[in-house]
Amino acid sequence: MNKDPLVIVTRKLPDSIESRMAELFNVRLNPTDQPLSQADLAEAVAAADILVPTVTDKITSEIIGHASNNLKLIANFGAGVDNIDLDAAKDANIIVTNTPGVLTEDTADMTMALMLAVPRRLLEGAIFLNDPANKWGGWSPTWMLGHRLNGKALGIIGMGRIGQAVARRAKAFGFKINYHNRRPISQDIEKELDATYWENLDQMLTRMDVISVNCPSTPATYHLLSARRLNLLKPTAFIINTARGDIIDEEALATIIENGAIAGAGLDVFEHEPQIDKRLLHNERVVALPHMSSATLESRIDMGEKVMINIKAYIDNHAPPDRVFPACRPVK
Repeated sequence: MNKDPLVIVTRKLPDSIESRMAELFNVRLNPTDQPLSQADLAEAVAAADILVPTVTDKITSEIIGHASNNLKLIANFGAGVDNIDLDAAKDANIIVTNTPGVLTEDTADMTMALMLAVPRRLLEGAIFLNDPANKWGGWSPTWMLGHRLNGKALGIIGMGRIGQAVARRAKAFGFKINYHNRRPISQDIEKELDATYWENLDQMLTRMDVISVNCPSTPATYHLLSARRLNLLKPTAFIINTARGDIIDEEALATIIENGAIAGAGLDVFEHEPQIDKRLLHNERVVALPHMSSATLESRIDMGEKVMINIKAYIDNHAPPDRVFPACRPVK
């Protein structure tokens, strides 16, 4: 490790985090908040001793191939690391860290907000009132009818920190909690949430009123909700995704909603961000948000704090606490 290692940050971070980084490290910031091109990323990894990318930066094996021998730490600003080729990083002897835990409550809040907004048609109602072409005639017993949440079956895909936080919120609204996971959670948590484990995802999908996607994006979860699986859903079912867009086959989802095969969707993430299938944007039964589930000032500051802790630990010859996989080399 160089005596004064160069830390390169790819996107603008909250002012307080950038100020603290400037105090602690030899840091190069991105003042424009414009994403770096792949060519710019290649230059960054070639120059950096420590790289701080975000979830929108694709740190591919090709990009990692441009790294000098000085790049030994990628301190990701984000909990997910699907933007980084971990195998390539490991082969290059580069430690990868992330920022787990600090996004849980904010993401679960937004998941619950979408779970309320879509069945109760909140966005439709707001748009109607704000459109000068519409004239509201007052309350009516049959107008803008949505669907009750209490007593409905919620199926959570991915019962980690966020999935459990969603379950706690949903239980308070009267949902019956169901989940699919690689393995069952502890019996104590199952009992607390009154949650039912489904080993077979297909069987769970056919019985749920609402599906919430809360698993990480990995090769194993790519298009986990394929066209075949989406067609297993009841026509009255709603799907909520605040995890990653590529977990759902977006083209298939757009077709299914367009055809009325399911009741609607609440989506904060998309398969080809920032591009979005126009059929999803223009369907009144879809509430689409611009990847903002974790977008609170508090969470961004907490993420920055974790990044700095990981960097400082590494510079001080300690193992960074949030390593995605064990250090590829001994810390000297």
